[in-house]
This record gives sequence, structure tokens and C-alpha cells, in this order.
Amino acid sequence: MAAANIPYPHIFQKTAKETVFLKNFIHNPNITVGDYTYYNDPHHPERFEYENIRGCYFSKLTIGKFCQIAYKTVFIADDMNHHMDGFSTYPFFIFEGWNEVGMPEKSYRDTIVGNDVWFGTNSVIMPGVNIGDGAIIGAYAVVTKDVEPYTIVAGNSARVIRKRFSDKVINELLEIKWWDWKYEKIARNVKNIVGGDIQKLHEAK
Repeated sequence: MAAANIPYPHIFQKTAKETVFLKNFIHNPNITVGDYTYYNDPHHPERFEYENIRGCYFSKLTIGKFCQIAYKTVFIADDMNHHMDGFSTYPFFIFEGWNEVGMPEKSYRDTIVGNDVWFGTNSVIMPGVNIGDGAIIGAYAVVTKDVEPYTIVAGNSARVIRKRFSDKVINELLEIKWWDWKYEKIARNVKNIVGGDIQKLHEAK
């Protein structure tokens, strides 16, 4: 049967198996994920915490609401970094027999992701990065620096491609914060949220 003849609901059934709201599958108290943020993986999206997040034993990862995380996106926490101030980077203190020397003192940087951020396939988020609301992370990007709100970045290391909107519109979006609206208001205004008329968002009820 040609793809064009496949009933549309079949697409949703397949997608449902590949996509999960991450909030329901996070167990590490150092990881916080907001409402409706999803991860897409054709194999086992529910294992995101164990297969896509490196660390978060001491540092924290916070991801906002309505983020869209594509296949094989990886977050590397600051506690995965090796200590570089001494003569060796080898982590002696994590192995039995050497761990009596104690773990070196270190303050860990948290990774913070805003709301409505889109992560492209195989993107990598390095330790301690802050990503603003509405940003877009290109496929295979390696993000080593903070990303401003509503900014598109891509490449290794990720560089700014462009801002999605004018500074005026960005500031208005950050004031409106549609992701904090109640579910019913969001449902009534989906067309305006995905549209491009800022005035309609201001007038949303």
C-alpha cells in the first residue's frame, strides 16, 4: 500500500510509542523536567535519564516546559569533568583502594534549560550551560556556551546562526510566558502560540 493511502491515525499510533513526556520517567532528584517536555526515540525513550544524561550525581540539570528533545540528544553534567588542576586527570578517588585520599573539593556548575527549546538530533549540551527560552539547538551541535533566548545555534562548537525574532518581539514573548498559562488557555490559543502574530498572544484569553 502506498504511504499516501495509510490512514492518518496510524502515524499517531507509531509516534506515541516513540515519544514520552520525560517528567514521568525521571528518578534522579538532581534532574528536573517541566510539563509536556518530550523525548523522541524509536527504541526506548523511557530510558532517557540513563542513556542521555551523563552524571548529575552532584550537579543539577533543570529542563523547562514544552521542550522538544530529538533522538540521541545528550546532556553532560559538570560532575563528569575530570579535575585538571593537579598533575593527573585520573579519578583515583572513585576506585577502591585509592578512594581513602578523599574527593577533591569542587563547586559544580548546574545546567539550566528554559522553556520551549528544540534540541536537534545528536546535539550535545556540555556542563554548566544555560539555554534560554525558545532557543533552537541544531542537529549534531555541541553547545559549550550559554545560548540566549530565541536564538538558533548550530555547529561544533555551536555558534549563533541568527535570532528567531526581533529584540522587541523576544522581550514581549519573555513577558507573556505562554508556557506558564493554564492548560485550558493554552488549548484555546494553540494557533496563536504556533503563529507569528504577537498581538494575538497579548490578546489571548
